[in-house]
Amino acid sequence: MTDPINPADHGAQMAFDGRMSYTDYLSLDAILTAQHPLSDAHDEMLFIIQHQTSELWMRLALHELSAARAALLQKDVATAFKMLARVARIFEQLNSAWDVLRTMTPSDYTRFRKALGQSSGFQSWQYRLIEFMLGNRNRNMLKPHAHRPDLLAALEAELAKPSLYDVALGLLSETFPLPEAILNRDFSATYTPDPAAEAAWTEVYRAPEKHWRLYELAEKLVDFEDYFRRWRFNHVTTVERVIGFKRGTGGTGGVDYLKKMLSVELFPELWHLRTTL
Repeated sequence: MTDPINPADHGAQMAFDGRMSYTDYLSLDAILTAQHPLSDAHDEMLFIIQHQTSELWMRLALHELSAARAALLQKDVATAFKMLARVARIFEQLNSAWDVLRTMTPSDYTRFRKALGQSSGFQSWQYRLIEFMLGNRNRNMLKPHAHRPDLLAALEAELAKPSLYDVALGLLSETFPLPEAILNRDFSATYTPDPAAEAAWTEVYRAPEKHWRLYELAEKLVDFEDYFRRWRFNHVTTVERVIGFKRGTGGTGGVDYLKKMLSVELFPELWHLRTTL
């Protein structure tokens, strides 16, 4: 029988009095004590951690999307491409998380559902901020956050900025001039598809070698929206599997409402051009 391996013999630091440890750096004491089930149901812990980890991934997605938009504004497209690729993979992780939640049966969920009160993922301000950043802007969605002036201010500040897609259209217009109605629109409103923008993107796809930078930008956006759509679809199917067509805890129509959201397009012309190309 061999002697146990001593990490210290391999240079591992073993004493941390007065020194930063892994737990310290990651604030694990705060993170791992942030789960407070309100019932004795076993699966409530799964439900809490599923949503907390989703919010952490969304925190990173916002970090990357904000930086990608800033990079595009500075014409630093290579940096933006890396960040957009990362955001797509973040949503791949978020998609995989639904597989864990789907192990919770309707019987499991009903044991603690009342403890949620009116709380609902519909009220996630980070998710709303992601949608606003991408261009799906609806001022009605500010109302669930009116009780938190700090969150309301963050969302309203985003509505005053051009969305990620607005910035992409600005880059497109440098090669294919676009109407002022697109470039100087009311950024707080949801973007309306425009034939001129679709025609311009179509020209990019007809000659990708000539417009490689714009072509790659378009494909990075489509790649991300692909993962984003899958996340929405997995959300719908998970909710239907667990609660059927019951009304959501936050008051929405549940599955019926979520299915309507499946039709929302973030970068519409990039999808429409595929039919006419």
